[in-house]
Amino acid sequence: MKLPRIGITMGDASGVGPEVVMKALADPQAYESARPLVIGDAKRLEKAGRIAGARLKVARIGSPGEAEYSPGTVDCIDLGLVPEDLPFSQTSAVAGEASYRYIELAVKLTLAGELDAVCTAPISKEAINAAGHKYPGHTEMLAEMTGTKEVSLALFSPKLRVIHVTAHMGLLDAIARIDAALIGRTIARGRDLVRRAGIEEPRIGVCGINPHAGEGGLFGRGEEETKIAPAIAEARARGWKVDGPLPADSLFYVAARGDYDLVVAMYHDQGHGPVKALGLEHGVNITAGLPIVRTSVDHGTAFDIAGTGKADAQSMLEAIRQAALLSRC
Repeated sequence: MKLPRIGITMGDASGVGPEVVMKALADPQAYESARPLVIGDAKRLEKAGRIAGARLKVARIGSPGEAEYSPGTVDCIDLGLVPEDLPFSQTSAVAGEASYRYIELAVKLTLAGELDAVCTAPISKEAINAAGHKYPGHTEMLAEMTGTKEVSLALFSPKLRVIHVTAHMGLLDAIARIDAALIGRTIARGRDLVRRAGIEEPRIGVCGINPHAGEGGLFGRGEEETKIAPAIAEARARGWKVDGPLPADSLFYVAARGDYDLVVAMYHDQGHGPVKALGLEHGVNITAGLPIVRTSVDHGTAFDIAGTGKADAQSMLEAIRQAALLSRC
C-alpha cells in the first residue's frame, strides 16, 4: 500500500515556515510514513534550505501527480507569489496573501482526493488580515474553506492530548459561549480523533471552568453544574469513558502521567499552556471536525529567529507523521 500523500503548506514566507519545512524534509523520517510535497514558493524554499544547511534540490511541479516523493528532492507546487527580496522577520501583506493561497490550494487538492492530508507551517495572523482575509487563525479559515460549521482545535504531544471547547476568543466571550451542547460535540470530536489515532476506547477527562472545578459552587456562578455536568452525563450514557468536571490544575498532571488519553479544555490558554510547557517542539496542532485531515506545527512564525537557520523542525516532523497516521483511517 502506498504511503499517504501529505501536502505541506509553506506558511508565512517571512517566518520560520520555509526553514522548518526544509529541515524536516532533509530528515529521512519524513519519508518513512508519508509522501510529502510542498505548496509554496520554490525560490523561497531554496533560500531557506541554504540558510538552514539543508542540502536539498527543489523540484517544481504543477500537481501532486507529477511528484516523485524522493528523499533528497523537495517536490514543490510553485505558486511564485513571493518576491525574492522579501525580508525575513517582518509582517507583510504580500506574505500574508501568499500563505492564504497555499492553504486554499492545499484544501482544494485534498477535497478533490489528490492529497490525503494537509500539514501547515505557521502563518502570521496579522499578515493574513493585512492581506484582507479576516480570520483569527488557521482553524477558522479551514472551517470556512471546507464548508464546515463547527470545528475544534486539538493539540497532541507525546505525553498529552487536548481538545478545546473554545479557542480564539476572549476569556469572557469564551465562558459565555460554552454550553452543554457545545461541550458534548467537542467530546465527540475529540473521542473520534483519538480513536483514529489508534486508541479504541479513550479515557477522557473534562476540565472545569473555575478553580477547583467550582469547589461545589464556591467559585464561579455554577458553570460546572449547568454547562459541563449535563454533557458528561450524556457522554457516559453512550457508554463512553468520560470523567469530570475536574480541576484543571490536577487533571493535566494525571493525564500527562497516563491516566487519561484526552483532556477537554474549556478555553485556549487552559489547554495550550500545559502542552507547551511539556515541550513546544514536540506538539502538533490538529483541526478536529473537518472533512479532511489537517495537522500543523504547535508554534508560530518566530519572526525573532526567522532567516537565521535556528528554527527547530521536530514539531513539523511530528505534524507530518500525525497527518499520515490520521489519514489512514
